[in-house]
Amino acid sequence: MEFLQQLINGLAQGSIYALIALGYTMVFGVLRFINFAHGDVYMLGAFAGFYIGPKMLHAFSDKPGFGVLVSMLIVAMILCAIIGIAIEWLCYRPLRDRPKITVLITAIGVSLFLSNGGQYVFGADPKSFPEILTDSYLSLPESWGRVSELGIQLSAAISMGITLILLFALRHIVLHTKMGMAMRALSFNPVAASLMGINISIVIAFTFGLGSALAGAAGILTSIQQPSIDPLMGVNAGLKAFVAAVLGGIGNLPGAALGGLLIGIIETMVVGYISPTYRDAIVFGVLILILLFKPTGLLGASEQEKV
Repeated sequence: MEFLQQLINGLAQGSIYALIALGYTMVFGVLRFINFAHGDVYMLGAFAGFYIGPKMLHAFSDKPGFGVLVSMLIVAMILCAIIGIAIEWLCYRPLRDRPKITVLITAIGVSLFLSNGGQYVFGADPKSFPEILTDSYLSLPESWGRVSELGIQLSAAISMGITLILLFALRHIVLHTKMGMAMRALSFNPVAASLMGINISIVIAFTFGLGSALAGAAGILTSIQQPSIDPLMGVNAGLKAFVAAVLGGIGNLPGAALGGLLIGIIETMVVGYISPTYRDAIVFGVLILILLFKPTGLLGASEQEKV
């Protein structure tokens, strides 16, 4: 029973990593570089909820509930999408024809700017996220026998449900819309996509906006479970989401979701059965092993590059 309980907790945590990892893998699939500032957009999503939460509660007559959460989620996703598009337009678009190492260094610089700027604007001390949802512990009926001992927090269950909805929405956008078709075409062959009349700049901006919106949603969903936020919260979460994207196969959307869930499970099992001290070390050790034995990830496909 303890193992199953840890598995449930790991899936709840992994769903957050999956949302952030999808942003990494979408940008890599289109532009072939890692946007290390993505974790800081996740942090900005949490702080967007911190500031708009009280206003949402006032609009809903100070009654916390699911309606407040959904409204806050939509606003945070829109704000983070705008921020993501602005980052691409100001920082990455001018460097599109430069060597990839130049863009990579710029991404690290943008990440440092956002995290340190967040400390200056929001303050370095942790903030208490507003209580927008009355949390409770959900358990199975006692008639189910020993299985009834399993349970999950309401906030974690809602996070998993919303993550599942967002994953299906993303799948629909990528597979069944013209913009999704343009994203796949650009990922497959940028030159051919451009010759077919696809506006590369619009597709790239849309990709950044979509990935940033998912990161903003992850920031809100994390904050309702762990209601202490700070400007550096995106650094560690962003790195673990990057590990998840590499584990599943960077550039592969199902792989990013799978990698996020696996990282969440591994992290929870380490905390439950070994020690919280080794949590991060083992997670990043998994990244090293993946890069050594299967660099393309679990679902990634090897590509041949011409020189």
